[in-house]
Amino acid sequence: MGRFRPGGEPEIELRIALDATYAVGGELSGIGVFSRALIEALAEAFPDDILLLAFRPHRFLRSFTWRTPPNSRRRLLFENVRVGGAEVFHGLNQRLPSARYRCTVSTFHDLFVLTGEYSTPEFRARFARQARDAAGRSDRIIAVSRFTARQVRDLLGVEESRIRVVPHGVRLPERVPRRRRPMVLHVGAIQARKNLVRLVRAFQVLPPEWRLVLAGGRGYGAERVFETIASSPARDRIDTPGYVSRARLEQLYATAGLLAFPSLDEGFGIPVLEAMAWGLPVLTSNRSALPEVGGEAVWYVDPLDEDELADGLSRLAGDPGLRERLSRRGRERAAQFRWEDSARAVAAVYREAAG
Repeated sequence: MGRFRPGGEPEIELRIALDATYAVGGELSGIGVFSRALIEALAEAFPDDILLLAFRPHRFLRSFTWRTPPNSRRRLLFENVRVGGAEVFHGLNQRLPSARYRCTVSTFHDLFVLTGEYSTPEFRARFARQARDAAGRSDRIIAVSRFTARQVRDLLGVEESRIRVVPHGVRLPERVPRRRRPMVLHVGAIQARKNLVRLVRAFQVLPPEWRLVLAGGRGYGAERVFETIASSPARDRIDTPGYVSRARLEQLYATAGLLAFPSLDEGFGIPVLEAMAWGLPVLTSNRSALPEVGGEAVWYVDPLDEDELADGLSRLAGDPGLRERLSRRGRERAAQFRWEDSARAVAAVYREAAG
């Protein structure tokens, strides 16, 4: 790959490949959104360099539906074959192929699979095996938050000297709508970890003009969430549109009255950052990595305390002035997370890993 010259330092010739597998697909997960945004930010920050985007075979043909950056090249990613003579390989989802490189970097998003029953036993076993392998073989590990960095250290025994924290970025819309609807928005898969059973029950206390929109596909534990909705006295005010397109999601960010994100465990929390960027007031959990993202710009609750969650929703719904203050603070907070900064920090990790 090219020279990657962060900070005006001396040039170092590197050929770098990134696992771009998760950046394509019909319904991008949070890791997919991250992968695509980071790749595009790297390409934009270093236009004279060529990115080698490696796709596992089952996603390679689908990768052509994505208009990749002009300074990138598609490559197939096989377990035992190095990608295009690359010297540095970056696994964007705490997973590495078997092939050996001069140095390897992996991004760890979270380790909640190791700490809670938020997925099937089979998935937990596979995830744990891949995460331990990546942790053991990575010359540098990029954690998306200090919370995740501590988990990598404590749960996987990785020494801090190999861990670097590089948070996600966000692109701020040029203009933020001021007229909003009485709508509580949640963004993310409908699954046990997102704490949606408590959210649905807490939502019932809001005035009848308020609606709840749960935008996301089905995940582990979704059945209980839908059972709770079906038995809720507010069921006629609750919408579950499933996975929504990026254009539709931005429309929801622009028109909702507040974002409720009472997750039990997050390695970062992209919806919180995106909502703040859109000037959408945020209510979220006071645990895991979420306080790192929200700072002093959001309303925090104990996600296990349903009464506190309901009280927080009521306060925000009933106080337009509070929502306006959080909207302003959120925009200011989101401006501190730029994809350009993330890309340059990642490039610095490449240089450091390569010695």
